[in-house]
Amino acid sequence: MTAAAAVVGLGTMGLPIAGHLADAVETEVWNRTPSVVDVLAGRVTVAARPVDLTAATVFVCLPDIVQFDAIAPDPVLAAWHAHGVRRIVVLSTTSPAKVRSLGARASAAGIVTIDAPMSGGDAGARAGRLSLMVGGDAVDVAAVMPLLRRFATTVRHLGPLGAGSTAKLANQLVVAGTLASIAEALDLARRAGLDDRALVEVLRGGLASSAVLDLKAGKLLDRHYELGGSTRNQVKDLRYALELAAELGADLALSRAALALYERACEAGWADADHAAVQEILSALSPAAGRARGTSPGSRGSAPQGGTRG
Repeated sequence: MTAAAAVVGLGTMGLPIAGHLADAVETEVWNRTPSVVDVLAGRVTVAARPVDLTAATVFVCLPDIVQFDAIAPDPVLAAWHAHGVRRIVVLSTTSPAKVRSLGARASAAGIVTIDAPMSGGDAGARAGRLSLMVGGDAVDVAAVMPLLRRFATTVRHLGPLGAGSTAKLANQLVVAGTLASIAEALDLARRAGLDDRALVEVLRGGLASSAVLDLKAGKLLDRHYELGGSTRNQVKDLRYALELAAELGADLALSRAALALYERACEAGWADADHAAVQEILSALSPAAGRARGTSPGSRGSAPQGGTRG
């Protein structure tokens, strides 16, 4: 039976998304590291090479367009069209310009492109409760909507190709700024001798509550930075947002300051840790706090395949 969906890139986001799709339709997958697919054994068809995919809709869960371009050059797109691929859905966080460039390249091969970057983090992906910001032709978006709803609870079509990526960059401004602000709040509390866990409880009960606080509080409090969304990808996303802001004449003063913080975290060795590690460069933790448990600069592996989880 021909697959209805394929997922390229089985990182912290792509792997659960593939699982949700496989619960509903015939699903193909491809991942650079084949062993990652083992947890889906018997539920999906594994493609040996990207060119072998045949599903009508291919979901891209790679860090950025550049990684997709590397595995799907023009000859691969032509082969996909011959195999029956009709749509590429980019779930990665990227720039509007890059996704439109891909759209033009795919269109030449007879394939439609939709951008649907996701928010909700790895927890949202596992629960099938992501938020998707969608750009593309209305007819094409309607065709993939049943598949999108297999792993997302909030799906909004915001305009033509690139609109989804623009919305995701706006989302990333909120995520990056909020996370850095929470880290600074904990910094202030610790310096003043307050119980940081008690502070988080109070924040959750008032106007300072947020999804970012709920998802990241444990990592901030325990100093465990197992990868959700990497600091490296947070920097990438903020740089894209600032590039777009420069084109549109927006200042984004707060976001420029946030970018500087995340860049410092990368330079300090936290690039491939969860972006909550930004608190480590604030020098807020007392000398007695010791080293972050479970992770340390220079000892972490590379980020799994998959985009920023904002």
